[in-house]
Amino acid sequence: MNTLNDAGQPAVRIAGLEKWYGSYHALRSVDLTVARNERVVICGPSGSGKSTLIRCINQLEVHDAGTVEVNGRRLERRTPRMHEVRRDIGMVFQHFNLFPHLTVLQNCTLALRRARGMPRAQAEDVARHYLERVRIPEQQHKYPGQLSGGQQQRVAIARALAMGPKVMLFDEPTSALDPEMIKEVLEVMTDLAQEGMTMICVTHEMGFARTASDRVIFMDAGQIVEEAPPEAFFTAASHPRARQFLSQLL
Repeated sequence: MNTLNDAGQPAVRIAGLEKWYGSYHALRSVDLTVARNERVVICGPSGSGKSTLIRCINQLEVHDAGTVEVNGRRLERRTPRMHEVRRDIGMVFQHFNLFPHLTVLQNCTLALRRARGMPRAQAEDVARHYLERVRIPEQQHKYPGQLSGGQQQRVAIARALAMGPKVMLFDEPTSALDPEMIKEVLEVMTDLAQEGMTMICVTHEMGFARTASDRVIFMDAGQIVEEAPPEAFFTAASHPRARQFLSQLL
């Protein structure tokens, strides 16, 4: 796969990434390049470094060595105007992180108004557009506590999309949901993938990985030990640890 866009610049480039938590070595010399409009799924056992890796992409976790570049800009502890860089990186977490005292519409307009200085009416138009896109426009005046878990996660996706990110990061977005709610969130994510959104998604939802991703990354013990197109990964994984992982899930 061509990992460069027309300007010769990938969406994300990671080289030699290292991350320690005290004596625990969470990431070990990780290299990863993600093209614009590419959909990458990262999977692996618990503790393999998946979430740490994507949290380093927007510097929610600060790496100890190596480099992270997003849209050609190198990120590090003292990156100037980091808040501007983060505007181009949307992130959806395991838990929804919605403000319970704000309505759905207010949750989706808060960053637009405060970070982008957008007038209220314009911000509300943008928010309604993305609530329509994630299929819950009728919930805009409700509070998060009045919604199901799946609906709250779709609000979180709409809120991230409203900022116009160039890269979307998903950190196990369905892991906190009841089984019957997972499908509705995965359908929204699949729609985004089909529309060409650059996505990096940590998930154990192997059906989504197989049908919606361009590439599957498998991590173990803080390292990328296998990467392949989805069909090759699921039918002919070469690394023994990847095969063991798949045998337990499929």
